[in-house]
Amino acid sequence: MDNDLEALDALFAPGDDTLRGDANGILIGHDTISAFRQGRGGAPKRSILDVHVREIDDDNALVIAVTQPATGGRGQQTQLWHRADRGWVVRAAHVSVPAPATNGAIWRVVGSPLVTGAASGTLKGATVAVKDLYEVKGFAVGAGVPAYLAESPIASGTATAVQQLLDAGASVQGIAQTDEFAYSVAGRNVHYGTPPNGAVPGAIPGGSSSGPASAVATGQATIGLGTDTGGSIRVPASFQGLWGLRTTHGAVSRSGLLPLAPSFDTVGWLTRDADALSRAAAVTLDIEAQEAVTPDYVYSPALLELCTPSVRAVFRVDAEPVDLGDLDELFEAFRMTQAVEAWQSDGEWVTAHPGALGDDIAARFAFARGITEAQGLAAAAAFGAARARLDDILGERVLLLPSASAAAPSTTASTEHLEAFRMSTLRLTCIAGLTGRPGLSVPAYVTPDGPVGLCLVGPRYSDLALIELGRELIG
Repeated sequence: MDNDLEALDALFAPGDDTLRGDANGILIGHDTISAFRQGRGGAPKRSILDVHVREIDDDNALVIAVTQPATGGRGQQTQLWHRADRGWVVRAAHVSVPAPATNGAIWRVVGSPLVTGAASGTLKGATVAVKDLYEVKGFAVGAGVPAYLAESPIASGTATAVQQLLDAGASVQGIAQTDEFAYSVAGRNVHYGTPPNGAVPGAIPGGSSSGPASAVATGQATIGLGTDTGGSIRVPASFQGLWGLRTTHGAVSRSGLLPLAPSFDTVGWLTRDADALSRAAAVTLDIEAQEAVTPDYVYSPALLELCTPSVRAVFRVDAEPVDLGDLDELFEAFRMTQAVEAWQSDGEWVTAHPGALGDDIAARFAFARGITEAQGLAAAAAFGAARARLDDILGERVLLLPSASAAAPSTTASTEHLEAFRMSTLRLTCIAGLTGRPGLSVPAYVTPDGPVGLCLVGPRYSDLALIELGRELIG
């Protein structure tokens, strides 16, 4: 009850078999539980109302405590205690707390539903978590930044990509959280919190389509409508074992969508299965513009070297190796162009609102502000050269690569660790951005640290064909 973190660590049994569960899943191992507890900062303030003890045998007992959180309601702690050489320790625990009306880390606003879709259509019965960058009539766009939301006007119309889903019978369940201005792939937001990872308790969800991804992975929505500039659909899909499609650049209207870097911004979806993804894509994409693609696969050994050993160990593809050239050069062309356009999109607002952003996002905008006109022109030229070179190398073939350089890092990971992950992952994800090609993340692999997606980067306008190839590749 003193919430002493060291004392709590000592009370939990050492070793890799100790369990702690809650509504978000199970943590396994004393050290994993300890890291979670340290990152959370202990338990919320509460009182114990009642305790029930059931003796199993001389060395084991089940203890259930009924608690009352300071915020109201009733909670429950169930613990299996074991008599060890050094005294009684907890071998397994499950914590229940009163369910919030809305998880504010996932949803900015939610309804039942928020907006009802058409009475019929191929998406009838589906629910959509809309990333907080799209206009939804009657609501403001918040972009993951409370200060921006406070000044944002109520939308008088609905973004095209949202309306197309509504017209097909899907309903908007709610507006889901995003990383600030979508300028991140981590999924952490200093204002609203970190959405839960539906596949790996205690891990970050991936961003910047973090809210839609977590809503889908935890079963709160059928479809997550997101955006992907530098991996913002593919990374959370990879982290949470989802299907995620970044569409061909320009294939879906961005009307009613707050931009970050228009040369790379794309619309896309996250789903739990291929069928739901295919249906969402089919009602949004121009079917007549879609192209067939043959399963002619290539992979880049150099890209694979950017990944952790556990990712490299599971990545198995039947593909021809290909040399994409200087990866640092490609990444720099992407990073500089993205930064120039991000400042053009949001720099005026950021300048007028010092202190409104978290440190990591603020640092990215500070870097963008410092880019000179000459550097911007050089970046534009490098971007054009990179696209031409990659198109020449890839042709009509499909590039296979991991969707992220690692499985989802812990929510307690250091800023330095997350930045290193970001730099390595963006070198993977920027290929689709530089070429304007579609990128599909398929839930193909499981590492000891969690799922990792297989990404297919196909020729432009092969979006629907990629989904079918993805089905075949994972059987």
